[in-house]
Amino acid sequence: MTMRADHSTRRQAKRAARRQARRALPLWRRLLPTWRVTLGALTAVLLLAVGSFAVLYLIVPVPDANAHAVAQNNIYLYSDGTTEIARTGAVNRTDVTIAQIPLDTQHAVVAAEDRTFYRNGGVDLKGMVRAGWNTLTGKGMQGGSTITQQYVKNYYLTQSKTIERKGRELLIALKVDQQLDKNQILAGYLNSSYFGRNAYGIQSAAHAYYGVDTSQLSLAQGAYLAALLQAPSAYDVKTATPANREKAVARWNYALDGMVQLGFLQPADRAAQTFPDPIDPQPATGLGGQAGYLVGVADDYLVSSGTIDTATLKAGGWRITTTFDKDRQEAFAHAVQQELTDELDPRARPTTDTDVRVAGASVEPATGRVVAVYGGPDYARQPYNDALRQDNQIGSTFKPIDLAAGLNSGRSSGDGRPITTETRYDGTSERPVTDGPTPYAPPNEDDIDYGEITLRYAMVKSVNSVYAQEGVDAGLAHVRETAIRLGIPDNVPGMDPANSSMTLGTATPSALNLAGAYAAFANHGEAYTPWSVLALERATSGGSIDVPKMPAHVAATALDRGTADAVTDVLRDVVSPRGTGAAALGLDRPAAGKTGTTDSNLSAWFAGFTPELATTVGMFREHPKTHAKEPLTGTAGLTRINGGAFPTEIWTAYMADALDGTEVRQFDLQPSRGSTQSATPTASASASPSPSPTPTPSATAATAAPSAPVSRPVSTPPPSTEPPAAPTEHTPDPEPATAPGFTPEPAEPPKPTPTRETTPAPRPTPTRPTDRPSPTAPATSPAAPPTP
Repeated sequence: MTMRADHSTRRQAKRAARRQARRALPLWRRLLPTWRVTLGALTAVLLLAVGSFAVLYLIVPVPDANAHAVAQNNIYLYSDGTTEIARTGAVNRTDVTIAQIPLDTQHAVVAAEDRTFYRNGGVDLKGMVRAGWNTLTGKGMQGGSTITQQYVKNYYLTQSKTIERKGRELLIALKVDQQLDKNQILAGYLNSSYFGRNAYGIQSAAHAYYGVDTSQLSLAQGAYLAALLQAPSAYDVKTATPANREKAVARWNYALDGMVQLGFLQPADRAAQTFPDPIDPQPATGLGGQAGYLVGVADDYLVSSGTIDTATLKAGGWRITTTFDKDRQEAFAHAVQQELTDELDPRARPTTDTDVRVAGASVEPATGRVVAVYGGPDYARQPYNDALRQDNQIGSTFKPIDLAAGLNSGRSSGDGRPITTETRYDGTSERPVTDGPTPYAPPNEDDIDYGEITLRYAMVKSVNSVYAQEGVDAGLAHVRETAIRLGIPDNVPGMDPANSSMTLGTATPSALNLAGAYAAFANHGEAYTPWSVLALERATSGGSIDVPKMPAHVAATALDRGTADAVTDVLRDVVSPRGTGAAALGLDRPAAGKTGTTDSNLSAWFAGFTPELATTVGMFREHPKTHAKEPLTGTAGLTRINGGAFPTEIWTAYMADALDGTEVRQFDLQPSRGSTQSATPTASASASPSPSPTPTPSATAATAAPSAPVSRPVSTPPPSTEPPAAPTEHTPDPEPATAPGFTPEPAEPPKPTPTRETTPAPRPTPTRPTDRPSPTAPATSPAAPPTP
């Protein structure tokens, strides 16, 4: 006890002595804390900081990715899988997995940006202190952030320069380093970083600077992209100042030297590297020209087939390989330009040669693949895809569907026998249809009376009175069912069996729908739903590849082969010197098809096929603001535009280019139901046998010149901005029609004086005649009054 008391007394004495000594010091000195107080305060502050950091580490979560970091574009490719059609989306970025990034590129980025990346814990305190010291000592503004911190800033936070953001960056980087492996962090960093040239992410940068995928980058190229990360815009050597170019090359060398230092690159390989000049900056691959229409068809297919929903598609990041063939797509656009656009003169004819539009589609019958579409001249100027619209009546291109339904199960109202291609019907113009659900007596083109003729001959001449009756005999419900099986959507207007006029094409499928239906004829009755996407994939944030299951493409039997081949056999005769599709003889290949023209000349069509390709071309005019249909009357200075004119000529020019260099294939037909006879021989090697005798049309028809259908002057109503009436019951009218707002296909002309050439000469390469008669030539046929 005595010793303890003595010890306590000595301590008290020492403290008293220290206090006494401190009182003896000057005032300013007494105000300074002692070393013990200082040490205690520092210890307390340190403990408080550590405690606060621990609390913040626990309460600051790793946030969701910011919207900009996950925004990607979709890349659309032609069927070759490499040629780009377009990129969509506000942010030019496409994520890739770490496996798709060459190891040399990964190492170059580490050497340039964070040489401690593979061993630090997400932050590098020494680097931060060193960067701060270098900045303070005038060695330039330097950053001490690790790759992990930069990834956190890009992916989770913002680019704002605040202490609060920097603190959160550090805390989240520590957490992210614990939650993700280094490869995931590096991939995230390279996918979220900006490289200049509007390129976000390494994949977009590889395309922007070298025109290749990331996987194809060389060592030198990868090192240059790594150098760009420090100053993306300033270090673009194609646009940089001389000083910045020098800095960019120096940074490239720094990255390569770092790779050697870290053991990623051998000195000899380093010495062999030369600076890889990038390509010149390229304009963004937007939706102008045909690109927007192709993107629209592909998107429509992906969503309508249930492959992905609209929201998932619009989220971006998808690499979409389409079925479109680049050469054929260009051939389609060229054909429209050459055969139609070059013939228009909007300045000279502003009321007739403006707002002329074309819809087209081309499908492989054996697969259903869509190889080309024509939705308009330029998506940037006309952002509405005419290839997909369903508001133009298709006219007499519907007649083959009537025939198919009749051959399948119909019976003639004349004798009750099964319908064949050689069944005879009364071709008198305006002959009332018997047993139809609504009164109907359609006139033939130019009011020609044909007398008793076969269904084959009636198809060749597109005789309305015959097919109006034949469709009713086949059963309008059965005709509708046949159309749907062939690929005409069941919800398009004008397919109502309660209206007799349905037989002559009041339906309004799209050009793509119609191409699919005709492809089924070419494919012996086996119908594919046209499809336009070959492959779909997307790199996910987790590093995997998302590959949705694509629909199976299985043909459905729309018609038995005998019936389908019988229709094809008849349609071959349409492409003959006396058929309405005579202009298609210029293809100089076996071909089949059907023309169509609607009431008041509001649209004109040609749908046709060879054994390997089915293509449709529609033509119409539309008011640019009201979108009301306007007559084609007067277009290109002609008094009437029939399906056998511009649409067939466009079809022929396109098909000639699309099939150029391919083997000429013959039709392999096994027709049934009396379909072994032909009204007229075709020009191809696969022409049908000689025609059976058919009744001669009336005297009026007998005077017609045996030539191709042509446009002739007729009296027509003035252009109207009002849309055509909905397909309803038809009141017989001197002007050929199937329903209000519809004109069937022209039959053989009653007079030999045309407004277009009467016999199109076969052409190995598409050309246009130069001897078109003046549009002011007098009318040579009785004028038809306007449709009420």
